[in-house]
Amino acid sequence: MKLGIGIGWRPEIADAVEALPGIDWVEAVAENICTGHLPDSLVRLRERGVTVVPHGVSLGLGGADRPDPGRLADLAARAELLSAPLVTEHIAFVRAGGPRVSSPGLEAGHLLPVPRTRDALDVLCENVRIAQDSLPVPLAVENIAALISWPGEELTEGQFLAELVERTGVRLLIDVANLHTNHVNLGEDPATALDELPVEAIAYVHVAGGVEKDGVWHDTHAHPVTGPVLDVLAELRSRVDPPGVLLERDDDFPPAPELAGELDMIRATLDGASGDAKRPAPRVARPSARAGASTPSDATRDRLAVDQTALLSALVAGGPTPRGFERERLGVQSRALAAKRAGVVAKVAPELPEILGGGYRDAFLSYATSRPMSGGYRRDALDFAEQMLIAGRPADAAARRRLTHWWQDRAGAHPPRRTTRLVRAARAALIGR
Repeated sequence: MKLGIGIGWRPEIADAVEALPGIDWVEAVAENICTGHLPDSLVRLRERGVTVVPHGVSLGLGGADRPDPGRLADLAARAELLSAPLVTEHIAFVRAGGPRVSSPGLEAGHLLPVPRTRDALDVLCENVRIAQDSLPVPLAVENIAALISWPGEELTEGQFLAELVERTGVRLLIDVANLHTNHVNLGEDPATALDELPVEAIAYVHVAGGVEKDGVWHDTHAHPVTGPVLDVLAELRSRVDPPGVLLERDDDFPPAPELAGELDMIRATLDGASGDAKRPAPRVARPSARAGASTPSDATRDRLAVDQTALLSALVAGGPTPRGFERERLGVQSRALAAKRAGVVAKVAPELPEILGGGYRDAFLSYATSRPMSGGYRRDALDFAEQMLIAGRPADAAARRRLTHWWQDRAGAHPPRRTTRLVRAARAALIGR
């Protein structure tokens, strides 16, 4: 299906998206759409004939557990609500722990990389097939950006994606900004990845901005698209004419003319690359599926669960650095995750930074150091406020009363007491083992 040029629809820029010229389609975060009430902006776009694609972020297809049936049903419902031609998700894990490893569940609040090993590929392939069987429309999966890489990887990114497509028939959502991110952070050549992956399986392409700090590229979706990212887009266009290309922006939204200018740059990049002699995709020898690899054993899933839990514990719960990982790079990732949590909690509970003022960010980062998110960002906001009150903070009595009232309105009639503190401390200690 030919999608054309699109943009990520977000409530903050809904009016701007509707007014932008030349928008053929939009992508909306699936988890932000209520099946009982479609946002008026999306209703109007659909009435104009604009295609809307739901983009999932919470399935965790690369995790050790099979996809949750409830989450799959929710994604299917959104696809049907929007009459979408396909749905998309990520090649990532987003949670770990739980019954498989006899530990509390951990939520990353972020997309984390899957080890490019044969075992992890077996698990991913089965999870993708389960998702495909549960969805009413085709599924496409996206490559992610990473600050860290797993030790002992057996496949390149292109090989990993190629075999995933070969074994499942899944489509690909290729994010050229993520290929650039992995070039800066992990030394992976985008051109090599494009040579190795099956470009004919591409459903559409993401383009997004980021920023480099201290030699690390952060895929923020909150900065303008850069020249190097457009260069990767041109590389991809020299190999294939993608059915769709979409601009993503998730934060620090610029005025509409700047969004229009970025879309114009994307169009110009595609037009310029299409004017070159089109290169056929190189015939790269791809790994073949192994006999018996289609259904991973419970032991395979258990091993992956142990590894992913150890990594996520180090990132969000103060756990030790797993063998083979760089402590410094894990620290960068851990701080980035905490900063993202602080930002999202400030959005879902804007009263908290209002009550705490300039001390909100430092207080939240201190809280997040050893207290992983366990139930989404709204639950995280309540847990953070609870910990502040347990500690007798904030110091200002009026602010503390306001925080108490805010917490009581959402969590219960009585502020937390010392018993709660002891229980939560014991749980944090267990997670950090």
